[in-house]
Amino acid sequence: MSKGDIIGLILSYVYAFGLLFGVEALGKKRQWPQAITRKIVHIGAGMWVWGILALFDTWYYGIIPFATFIVLNYVFYRQQAFKAMDSSDSSPGTVYFAISITLLFGLLWRTGGAPDHAPIAMAAVMAMTWGDGLASVVGYGWGRHKYIFLGHTRSWEGSLAMAGASFISVFLTLWLLSASALSPNSQPLSVGVSLVLACAATLIATVAEGLSPAGTDNLSVPLLTGLTLYLANTLV
Repeated sequence: MSKGDIIGLILSYVYAFGLLFGVEALGKKRQWPQAITRKIVHIGAGMWVWGILALFDTWYYGIIPFATFIVLNYVFYRQQAFKAMDSSDSSPGTVYFAISITLLFGLLWRTGGAPDHAPIAMAAVMAMTWGDGLASVVGYGWGRHKYIFLGHTRSWEGSLAMAGASFISVFLTLWLLSASALSPNSQPLSVGVSLVLACAATLIATVAEGLSPAGTDNLSVPLLTGLTLYLANTLV
């Protein structure tokens, strides 16, 4: 284990618990609804994958923080330890969130000179982080035109926000991260290829988010987006 791995582990847990306690305290002070504080945690946690890539020297140490939060988030969910994340009627979406990131980075991220597909894993996580996160916020605040699938209500406004945020975040991630200092052994992607991949990923991510029952979009969106990007990248 390198010095970078040790620092990465320490800072990952400091960041995670700082985010949880900080949003919990701020949400109570500002009297924000749980629907908003949950998504602030969602976006904040998802963005830490950039810190993971920047800090860790070894991929299998880098997935430890999110892997441990599979268990921790389940405990928090069952105990409703953080009201900013969970309430009596919440789904175990935070558990699915950690599972998705652990699987994507465990399968696709490689260090030490091995062929690396971290940009694909990162882009899939960004679709979940920003696409799903903003879909919920926009749907909660401005969703006026509803549709129902399997008893779960979504809004067209939220789905539009999902598509827009997914496209932007996926495109920028693929274009900027590929063959960069954070992923030097990944395949370089041109602007054109990144745009094509982002379009395909956005379609899949938006449909997955709109049709997934509550909470399960934290599994369907990133995993299906990651699979789409991986397969599409072999064709372009």
